[in-house]
Amino acid sequence: MEQQKQIIKELLEAMLEKLNVSAEVNLIESVECPQFVVRTQEGGVLIGEKGKNLIAFNHLLKKIAEKEFERNNLEKIQFFLDINDYHAKRIEELKNLARMAAQRVRYFKKDIEMSPLTSYERRIVHAFLAEYPDVTTESKGEDPNRRVVIKLYE
Repeated sequence: MEQQKQIIKELLEAMLEKLNVSAEVNLIESVECPQFVVRTQEGGVLIGEKGKNLIAFNHLLKKIAEKEFERNNLEKIQFFLDINDYHAKRIEELKNLARMAAQRVRYFKKDIEMSPLTSYERRIVHAFLAEYPDVTTESKGEDPNRRVVIKLYE
Protein backbone atom coordinates (compact mmCIF):
# COMPACT_ATOMS: atom_id res chain seq x y z
CA MET A 1 0.00 0.00 0.00
CA GLU A 2 2.96 2.33 0.58
CA GLN A 3 3.88 2.12 -3.09
CA GLN A 4 0.33 3.02 -4.15
CA LYS A 5 0.27 6.04 -1.81
CA GLN A 6 3.59 7.24 -3.24
CA ILE A 7 2.24 6.87 -6.79
CA ILE A 8 -0.90 8.85 -5.92
CA LYS A 9 1.10 11.62 -4.28
CA GLU A 10 3.46 11.88 -7.28
CA LEU A 11 0.54 11.89 -9.75
CA LEU A 12 -1.23 14.58 -7.74
CA GLU A 13 1.87 16.75 -7.58
CA ALA A 14 2.46 16.30 -11.33
CA MET A 15 -1.15 17.25 -12.12
CA LEU A 16 -0.91 20.38 -9.97
CA GLU A 17 2.38 21.32 -11.63
CA LYS A 18 0.84 20.95 -15.11
CA LEU A 19 -1.97 23.25 -13.97
CA ASN A 20 0.64 25.77 -12.75
CA VAL A 21 -0.79 25.55 -9.24
CA SER A 22 1.60 26.09 -6.38
CA ALA A 23 0.53 23.68 -3.63
CA GLU A 24 1.61 21.49 -0.77
CA VAL A 25 0.36 17.88 -0.73
CA ASN A 26 0.03 16.12 2.62
CA LEU A 27 -0.86 12.50 3.27
CA ILE A 28 -3.05 11.85 6.31
CA GLU A 29 -3.50 8.26 7.42
CA SER A 30 -7.12 7.52 8.25
CA VAL A 31 -8.97 4.43 9.46
CA GLU A 32 -11.10 4.29 6.29
CA CYS A 33 -8.50 5.16 3.65
CA PRO A 34 -5.52 7.45 3.03
CA GLN A 35 -6.40 11.13 2.64
CA PHE A 36 -4.44 13.46 0.39
CA VAL A 37 -4.93 17.07 1.44
CA VAL A 38 -3.81 19.83 -0.90
CA ARG A 39 -3.08 23.26 0.57
CA THR A 40 -2.96 26.10 -1.93
CA GLN A 41 -3.75 29.77 -2.42
CA GLU A 42 -5.55 28.81 -5.64
CA GLY A 43 -8.09 26.52 -3.99
CA GLY A 44 -11.10 28.31 -5.47
CA VAL A 45 -10.17 27.30 -9.00
CA LEU A 46 -9.50 23.69 -8.00
CA ILE A 47 -12.67 23.40 -5.89
CA GLY A 48 -15.05 25.19 -8.25
CA GLU A 49 -18.69 26.07 -7.67
CA LYS A 50 -20.20 23.71 -5.05
CA GLY A 51 -17.07 21.53 -5.30
CA LYS A 52 -17.68 20.48 -8.91
CA ASN A 53 -14.07 20.96 -10.01
CA LEU A 54 -12.84 19.07 -6.96
CA ILE A 55 -15.14 16.14 -7.77
CA ALA A 56 -13.89 16.10 -11.37
CA PHE A 57 -10.25 16.44 -10.28
CA ASN A 58 -10.72 13.59 -7.78
CA HIS A 59 -12.30 11.38 -10.46
CA LEU A 60 -9.51 12.09 -12.93
CA LEU A 61 -6.82 11.38 -10.33
CA LYS A 62 -8.48 8.06 -9.39
CA LYS A 63 -8.68 6.94 -13.03
CA ILE A 64 -5.03 7.82 -13.71
CA ALA A 65 -3.94 6.13 -10.47
CA GLU A 66 -5.87 2.96 -11.35
CA LYS A 67 -4.09 2.78 -14.73
CA GLU A 68 -0.76 3.28 -12.99
CA PHE A 69 -1.52 0.53 -10.47
CA GLU A 70 -2.49 -1.80 -13.32
CA ARG A 71 0.73 -1.01 -15.19
CA ASN A 72 2.78 -1.82 -12.06
CA ASN A 73 0.73 -4.92 -11.09
CA LEU A 74 -0.43 -3.28 -7.87
CA GLU A 75 -3.74 -3.67 -6.10
CA LYS A 76 -6.18 -0.76 -6.34
CA ILE A 77 -6.68 1.22 -3.13
CA GLN A 78 -9.36 3.64 -2.07
CA PHE A 79 -8.23 7.16 -1.23
CA PHE A 80 -9.73 10.54 -0.51
CA LEU A 81 -8.71 13.90 -2.00
CA ASP A 82 -9.45 17.20 -0.28
CA ILE A 83 -8.40 20.74 -1.12
CA ASN A 84 -8.03 23.31 1.67
CA ASP A 85 -10.33 21.13 3.84
CA TYR A 86 -13.32 21.80 1.56
CA HIS A 87 -14.70 18.26 1.88
CA ALA A 88 -14.10 18.08 5.62
CA LYS A 89 -15.97 21.35 6.15
CA ARG A 90 -18.78 20.28 3.79
CA ILE A 91 -19.20 16.96 5.63
CA GLU A 92 -19.53 18.80 8.95
CA GLU A 93 -21.99 21.24 7.39
CA LEU A 94 -24.10 18.34 6.05
CA LYS A 95 -24.07 16.59 9.42
CA ASN A 96 -25.23 19.78 11.13
CA LEU A 97 -28.03 20.27 8.58
CA ALA A 98 -29.09 16.63 9.00
CA ARG A 99 -28.99 16.89 12.80
CA MET A 100 -31.17 20.04 12.76
CA ALA A 101 -33.60 18.48 10.27
CA ALA A 102 -33.89 15.33 12.43
CA GLN A 103 -34.65 17.52 15.47
CA ARG A 104 -37.36 19.35 13.51
CA VAL A 105 -38.85 16.00 12.40
CA ARG A 106 -38.99 14.88 16.05
CA TYR A 107 -40.47 18.15 17.27
CA PHE A 108 -43.05 18.76 14.52
CA LYS A 109 -43.71 15.04 13.81
CA LYS A 110 -43.63 15.90 10.12
CA ASP A 111 -41.33 14.72 7.28
CA ILE A 112 -38.55 17.10 6.26
CA GLU A 113 -37.24 17.24 2.72
CA MET A 114 -33.69 18.55 2.39
CA SER A 115 -32.50 20.63 -0.56
CA PRO A 116 -31.03 18.76 -3.58
CA LEU A 117 -27.74 16.98 -2.85
CA THR A 118 -25.19 15.03 -4.87
CA SER A 119 -25.12 11.25 -4.43
CA TYR A 120 -21.98 11.61 -2.30
CA GLU A 121 -23.67 14.18 -0.04
CA ARG A 122 -26.83 12.05 0.25
CA ARG A 123 -24.70 9.05 1.32
CA ILE A 124 -23.17 11.18 4.08
CA VAL A 125 -26.62 12.22 5.36
CA HIS A 126 -28.01 8.66 5.19
CA ALA A 127 -24.97 7.25 7.03
CA PHE A 128 -25.00 9.98 9.66
CA LEU A 129 -28.73 9.67 10.41
CA ALA A 130 -28.54 5.86 10.49
CA GLU A 131 -27.19 6.38 14.02
CA TYR A 132 -30.51 7.99 15.03
CA PRO A 133 -32.90 5.16 15.98
CA ASP A 134 -36.06 7.30 15.89
CA VAL A 135 -35.69 8.67 12.33
CA THR A 136 -35.32 7.09 8.91
CA THR A 137 -34.18 8.51 5.58
CA GLU A 138 -34.89 7.92 1.93
CA SER A 139 -33.89 9.58 -1.31
CA LYS A 140 -36.58 11.04 -3.54
CA GLY A 141 -36.66 12.59 -7.01
CA GLU A 142 -34.38 12.51 -10.03
CA ASP A 143 -30.85 13.88 -10.37
CA PRO A 144 -29.85 16.69 -10.20
CA ASN A 145 -32.83 17.46 -7.93
CA ARG A 146 -32.66 14.29 -5.83
CA ARG A 147 -33.26 14.98 -2.13
CA VAL A 148 -33.09 13.22 1.22
CA VAL A 149 -36.39 12.92 3.06
CA ILE A 150 -36.14 12.50 6.83
CA LYS A 151 -39.09 10.81 8.60
CA LEU A 152 -39.98 9.56 12.04
CA TYR A 153 -39.29 5.84 12.34
CA GLU A 154 -42.57 3.93 12.61
